[in-house]
Amino acid sequence: MPSYEQLSELLDPATTVLLTVECQQGVVGPDSALPELARVARQSGALANIARLVAGAHESGVQVVHAIAERRPDGRGANRNARLFRAAERLPVQQLSGTTAVRVAAPIEVSEEDFVVRRLHGLSPIQGTDVDALLRNLGCRTLVVTGVSANVAIPNTVFDAVNRGYTVVVPSDAIAGVPADYTPAMIRHTLALVATVATTDEVLGCLGRPRRVRVTRA
Repeated sequence: MPSYEQLSELLDPATTVLLTVECQQGVVGPDSALPELARVARQSGALANIARLVAGAHESGVQVVHAIAERRPDGRGANRNARLFRAAERLPVQQLSGTTAVRVAAPIEVSEEDFVVRRLHGLSPIQGTDVDALLRNLGCRTLVVTGVSANVAIPNTVFDAVNRGYTVVVPSDAIAGVPADYTPAMIRHTLALVATVATTDEVLGCLGRPRRVRVTRA
């Protein structure tokens, strides 16, 4: 774990963006297409911690971006080149554009200042979407990655962000995957190699810390 000072240095509100990944009703909500993942996200406290981080970001002036995965009713533009995509087509709940399934799930609150970025294809909210351009235009240097799943979308997001030059912070208790014990293994053996791992409380403690004003002496 990083020291308080190290983490606080990374989490400057002016250059930090909080990203929520696939925290949508059709994925982590009560009527999820993936009930096991939704159950783990809620029972582990990950979804509640994501909501806390979003609220803390709003209070401290940190930009929030919500990444949503959806598909057109006709399926055009969606991938079919992996088992995961083909299985998703047969799920009883579809992440169709314009439906409640692709709305950000409670208890996460979306403010007017937040960005909601939607994608029709792929495994990552960064590759082939507007997210990278938005981050650069916002002056982002540190990306805090939260959401689901630790199996696929979260590692893809972290790798894509690191490859593009961002420093990534992963709150270990604000991501979830299945089975439940897979997430800590993914964090320890993979994500910790490329990202700074902290807890929700540690991130919130740094975001709420008053910034020291640097005085330039003549």
